[in-house]
Amino acid sequence: MVGLGDPDDAAVWWLDEQRALVATMDFFTPVVDDPYNYGAIAAANSLSDVYAMGGQPFLALNIAALPPNLPSELIAEILRGGAETLRQAGVVLAGGHTVQDKEPKFGFVVLGFVHPDQMLTKARAQPGDVLVLSKPLGTGTITTALKNGLADPADVAEAVDWMKRLNRFAGELAVQFGALSGTDITGFSLLGHGLEMAKASGVGFRIFYNQIPFLSGAQRYASEWIFPGGTSDNRLFYGTQVSFAPEIDEASQMLLFDAQTSGGLLLAVPEARAAELLEAGKRLDQPLWPIGQVIAGQGIAVSP
Repeated sequence: MVGLGDPDDAAVWWLDEQRALVATMDFFTPVVDDPYNYGAIAAANSLSDVYAMGGQPFLALNIAALPPNLPSELIAEILRGGAETLRQAGVVLAGGHTVQDKEPKFGFVVLGFVHPDQMLTKARAQPGDVLVLSKPLGTGTITTALKNGLADPADVAEAVDWMKRLNRFAGELAVQFGALSGTDITGFSLLGHGLEMAKASGVGFRIFYNQIPFLSGAQRYASEWIFPGGTSDNRLFYGTQVSFAPEIDEASQMLLFDAQTSGGLLLAVPEARAAELLEAGKRLDQPLWPIGQVIAGQGIAVSP
């Protein structure tokens, strides 16, 4: 149902009228210093691709590439962080594979199920849909500030809490309230992943900058031009397809190209159901921010 012909957040294989299999994998190098949090973030990030398809994950396999001189107690904490996050999501950890490498890399293969008629894809956004985001932006600039020894510990702690947070309820609400299109915001940034959705759907997006949530400290680090290399790559690759209002300064523009880790879901929700979705999110303690609209046309326009 979804594969290389229609690039999306996961592959989807039709099983029967009630079930399709969702398959994905992801891994990355450490983004934080604490090994437990590294493992937990890696798990939340890997699970997110299944939630972005409207599915429910049920089984995962470890992918671990670890230096031979890494102390065993640190390895144990990485694995424990991943395992406990999977348990929180109701997912079975069924094994995996480990190799030696000079730099740690950790993640998961994840399998899930989705009803074929309730699957979200990048290609089904419609003009008039409301764009809703489920996590604030800024993990790229904050984790880069951490690597450079410039981050406030409180800002890092907030970013870690959000990166560890599952997109489970956001995905469930999207299906419940009739969303047909969505993606998760990771390395290609809000604008990069948003452009993937817009292009696949044959539409344009209008995003309102002042409605976008940001992590504490993100705008300050951006003003100091602290960004990971991927952020500049994103701007170079996607920038020609984005127009910014003149009031939005260069640092603020870069924040929307900021490469994220374990970011939120970006959902295109039918306008008639958007208010219900937001209210249901409040009841579940699932933050949701309406940040824009799907419009006819192409590309992304960012307004104040």
